[in-house]
Amino acid sequence: MAGDQLLRPVGEPSRRDWIAVMSAMLGAFMAVLDIQITNSSLKDIQGALSATLEEGSWISTSYLVAEIIMIPLTAWLVQLLSARRLAVWVSVGFLIASLLCSMAWSLESMIVFRALQGFTGGALIPLAFTLTLIKLPEHHRAKGMAMFAMTATFAPSIGPTLGGWLTENWGWEYIFYINVPPGLLMIAGLLYGLEKKEAHWELLKSTDYAGILTLGLGLGCLQVFLEEGHRKDWLESSLIVTLGSIALISLVTFVIVQVSRPNPLINLGILRNRNFGLSSISSLGMGVGLYGSIYLLPLYLAQIQNYNALQIGEVIMWMGVPQLFLIPLVPKLMQFISPKWLCTLGFGLFGLASFSSGCSTRTLPGRSSTRSRSFAPWASR
Repeated sequence: MAGDQLLRPVGEPSRRDWIAVMSAMLGAFMAVLDIQITNSSLKDIQGALSATLEEGSWISTSYLVAEIIMIPLTAWLVQLLSARRLAVWVSVGFLIASLLCSMAWSLESMIVFRALQGFTGGALIPLAFTLTLIKLPEHHRAKGMAMFAMTATFAPSIGPTLGGWLTENWGWEYIFYINVPPGLLMIAGLLYGLEKKEAHWELLKSTDYAGILTLGLGLGCLQVFLEEGHRKDWLESSLIVTLGSIALISLVTFVIVQVSRPNPLINLGILRNRNFGLSSISSLGMGVGLYGSIYLLPLYLAQIQNYNALQIGEVIMWMGVPQLFLIPLVPKLMQFISPKWLCTLGFGLFGLASFSSGCSTRTLPGRSSTRSRSFAPWASR
């Protein structure tokens, strides 16, 4: 791709540009939302599909595995197909997969449909970021990044809340039906806002297939290793040991292949850039803390505190409400305060809040029988 021209648009963005960016943001919001939206409703879905607790965990795992494989492949697919073609195809696929999930007749079918949903949704997240850079000039990118931050942090926080409310009032199927109206709006916006471009099928001849294979295999096995390891006593399970070994060998091979190829699938050399490298490490730490807590807390409230889906949503909601009001203010704050100090403050407050929550013995709103229980998992033993 002509990266310099694509990433340095000049002039004011047109109405079509803004519609394209906002449609992509809506798609990313839906994709991130669906990572967590099933967490507060897993007990209901497991009951409907006659699945055990361990089997039901694959409903979330299959989505995450497919999504994490697709995300790093998106840049290559944009070059191959064009942003418009890829965005529309994966958006349609995401809607179809959502409808199939709502009609799942068994655990196996649900796992397959969730994997399809994750695979198509995985492309929507980096597409939103890419279109922000392609369509918006530098003086508007802070607004675009704030919109992207809303999808990355607010969506997973509000997911269990929305899922719990829909499950309690309408049924678990509606956590998948809810994707249809915004999904149709997203597709219409992408068709209108993105210009048609030719596909570059000749890139298939020079594609780094070894990189795709090792990356997909490594990330997929690593995700299952991390998701299922604690349920199978880690190294006591031959399956977990095998998955961990495959992940390690595949990812090491991937790095070697990328460093040695003139046209790698992912240019790992950009990690040598000080700002980019440190930002990547910071984002990794933030993701572990944020997504880890959002994933574990609903499970703890359901399995230990015996909360229902709606009550779980009422607790998780308070992680998202402040973001809804603060994120739109960030572009303005960046005009007066250095971004590095804003990041430092944000990381500090996040760490303090996480530590305080872990040590808290205050009660949570929920069932009267569980009001006296501690928030900290170890204090409820």
